[in-house]
Amino acid sequence: MNKEAEWMNDRIDYIKGLKAPSEQQQLLVLLAEKSAPDASDKKKLNAIIRAEKATERAAKARAVASAMIHAEKQAAAIAARKARTHELCESAGLLGLAGLVDTETGKPTIDRRELLGALLGLAAVSADHPKREEWKKVGDDMLNFRTPTAAAVKHMADLRQKGGSVGYDEAGNYVRGQPGDKTEIIRQAGDDKQMITDNQRQT
Repeated sequence: MNKEAEWMNDRIDYIKGLKAPSEQQQLLVLLAEKSAPDASDKKKLNAIIRAEKATERAAKARAVASAMIHAEKQAAAIAARKARTHELCESAGLLGLAGLVDTETGKPTIDRRELLGALLGLAAVSADHPKREEWKKVGDDMLNFRTPTAAAVKHMADLRQKGGSVGYDEAGNYVRGQPGDKTEIIRQAGDDKQMITDNQRQT
């Protein structure tokens, strides 16, 4: 069986499997199965075959294009999920830097309700409130791993004197602990290269 005959048989089977074949497809089957086609029948059949092949090529092209679009959308969705996950991890990392989340267990270091309440309180502070600028300066020092400014040290020391558990002490160390108790040095003053890891931390 040559390729043309094979194509015709496959196409006829395909058309017969359709619930609503077009008039062109019905005519192709009729002419192809005609026992004694005349010259006019053959001419019509050849024209319909060309049209059907063009339709088949167009359908394949649409399928390829659709698959490419789907793949692009999937890739974009995966990239978006990865970016979102990265940003969520970065946000969680901020809580770790602040000593509010244990970086080993991932659990809050204070009561969850207390932490949520504090965050809700922060969210309620207006964007133009002067406190926000103070917080930004302190955060900027921490994120850039540089020696805190005198203003940042004073600000965090004041917070610690009021009962804060994490902040700068008077020597410029970033520490965790209650005023009057032993404190854990998270980052030493002047350490611009890296955070003090858990096994390097001092009390």
